[in-house]
Amino acid sequence: MISIGEFNVLRVNRQTLQGFYLACPDKEEVLLPNKYVPKTVQIDEMIDVFVYTDSEDRIVATTLDPYVIVGEFAYMDVLESNSIGAFLDWGLEKDLFVPMKEQRSKMVKGESYVVYAYLDETTQRVVATTKFNKYLKTDEYSFAEGDEVELLVADKTDLGYSAIINDEAKGLIFNSEVHQPLAIGKRLKGWVKSIREDGKIDIALQKVGVEHLEDSAKKVVQVLTQNAGALAVGDHSSPEEINRLFGLSKKAFKRAVGILYKQRLVEITDTTIKLTSTN
Repeated sequence: MISIGEFNVLRVNRQTLQGFYLACPDKEEVLLPNKYVPKTVQIDEMIDVFVYTDSEDRIVATTLDPYVIVGEFAYMDVLESNSIGAFLDWGLEKDLFVPMKEQRSKMVKGESYVVYAYLDETTQRVVATTKFNKYLKTDEYSFAEGDEVELLVADKTDLGYSAIINDEAKGLIFNSEVHQPLAIGKRLKGWVKSIREDGKIDIALQKVGVEHLEDSAKKVVQVLTQNAGALAVGDHSSPEEINRLFGLSKKAFKRAVGILYKQRLVEITDTTIKLTSTN
């Protein structure tokens, strides 16, 4: 099935006066107008295109790259704003629509905003919203503490800057972590400093070192350092043995080791753990 608002790899099926019709495995077709057809295209060739609905609500394909696709966040310019909504520069012939009900405050022509693009299931149109918190995860993230992530600065608060993490969740860059110019809409790399029990995420703009780890991870590093950098303990060790050595529950120990392993600070097997040579 063709996915509207996303890139699709489709087969060139047939040619008409208007352009080439592309087909996916279930035989559904979409028109690629002549102005977007590569000069070397051939029948039965597989081609990567973006699929959306045009100004007449027809499903069409293009080889142009939009500034955002469904399921992603972007910082976009407002070309026009009226009583029904705002129209954003999408990088396509058609502008991206933000309905009035999807605006936290009325969007202003010439200004730029962080938005989330989604598919309106009723109209099958790609639209955007500035009320994007409902699309953000609050648990079961694809990243963990210590991971490097992609950030989009979304807002300025008294505490610092909120940022969208990997188009998935929102985190906070505290003012104390900001040592470079930041602005709404800026994209940059960061590191997950901590994920709290309530799901809130703290972000660092520099790689997280041992001094920034949560207490359980620091404890594991400390005990290993006191024991020549290695101990015969691992996943198969008993909770009692882990508590005796580290003063941690087995659950807390495994979490701490996971954080350290992701940062390549330890090497682990089923029965041993040791600090890496780079620690």
